[in-house]
Amino acid sequence: MKRLLRAALSLCIAVPIAAALMVSAAKAEKIRIALAETPSDELAAFFVALERAKANGLDYEWTAFSDEELAIQAVLSGQMDIGFGTPYAAMQRSRAPIRIVFQLSKLKFFPVTSKKYSKLEDLNGEPIMLHSRGGGTDSIANVIEDKLNIKFGTRSYVPGSANRIAALIAGQTDATIVDLSNKNKLVKLQGDKFNVLPMFEVEASDEALFANLDWIKANEKDVQIFVNALLSVWRDMHKDPTIVRKETNPDGPIGQLPKEVLDNLDGFYADAVAGGLYDPNGGGRKAAKADMEWYSAAGQLTGDPADLKIEDFWYLAPLDAAPN
Repeated sequence: MKRLLRAALSLCIAVPIAAALMVSAAKAEKIRIALAETPSDELAAFFVALERAKANGLDYEWTAFSDEELAIQAVLSGQMDIGFGTPYAAMQRSRAPIRIVFQLSKLKFFPVTSKKYSKLEDLNGEPIMLHSRGGGTDSIANVIEDKLNIKFGTRSYVPGSANRIAALIAGQTDATIVDLSNKNKLVKLQGDKFNVLPMFEVEASDEALFANLDWIKANEKDVQIFVNALLSVWRDMHKDPTIVRKETNPDGPIGQLPKEVLDNLDGFYADAVAGGLYDPNGGGRKAAKADMEWYSAAGQLTGDPADLKIEDFWYLAPLDAAPN
């Protein structure tokens, strides 16, 4: 389709006509969203927000990448418009002006292990399974090493907390870091066989929505619709976590998940809201400051966190303009 549009434009001699066609084509294009994993219960609230945004005129398509690093690279290369992740290292070293516009979730993760280990210090020199290289669980592992003066052994990467829990149960790993929901499931089903190790509190972002600043400014209306929809869902589910299940499109990607997953959505979001996983205000300046401290300690940002500028990593205009 883009090839045909370019061919048509090349035949237009008059600059005003060509410019008009280019603007029209830009408006007709869908926003391309790069997910960092396949649709799951963890993404149900996000897809509810997409449905609300669509009802307000947002035209979009999404692609699920196998891990966060690939989603980040897809946005950096221009293959995708807006993505999932916490690309702080990429923002600092890339010439592309990548900015975060919304905190999707916080780093509420938990080290879970076989009975071989009873505290984090026991993992010194031991292998550990994480979500993705450079992602949230990788940064948690880095900060654990720094705070406790230990060093993990070999790091392997398996996207999805549910998949890492399955690997733990199958004996394919003795230590991993998983999200709140899957930690709770493990404790409920096989808590006597595994340990949840004591962990310090973390307020930094696990997943955030980011894009190239030039693209954001060129698509301000669509970005505002998107951010407004996300805020409305995040705020509604703090009042009533069952709203996610109620508004899940049965014909959408979440609605097609197994019945047992759908039946547990109410419990998943009740636990997530109670556990502080979601900020009803989209993170904003508070999240940005926490992120710069965390990702500096994690080794993904260089320089003194006090000297880092929020505007170099976040674009706050959509959150500032959103309804209260």
